[in-house]
Amino acid sequence: MILMSGQRKQHITLQLDAHHLSLNIPADTEALYRNAAEVINERYRRYSQKLPTSSAEQIWVYVALDMAVNLQADAHAHRLQPIEEKVQELNQMIINILQNNIKE
Repeated sequence: MILMSGQRKQHITLQLDAHHLSLNIPADTEALYRNAAEVINERYRRYSQKLPTSSAEQIWVYVALDMAVNLQADAHAHRLQPIEEKVQELNQMIINILQNNIKE
């Protein structure tokens, strides 16, 4: 994450599996970083259990791919959200028109 000049920084240390990351981050994003570390650690544990004979490097590749696929799926869903909202709005307009025509 790029820090804008003047933003208050905070130093944190995150543990991802056996690795410790020392980071300077915007102070108001600490919870995001800590939550992200929890998600990554959970995925690492899951892949470690499913693939007990795989190396740590292979497991990290699976974790990275899993995270990237989820990111892409979320981005796709986010792009569709305005379309879904518009479809719902149009459906409601059609229902209203049909109900008004039935009353007449």
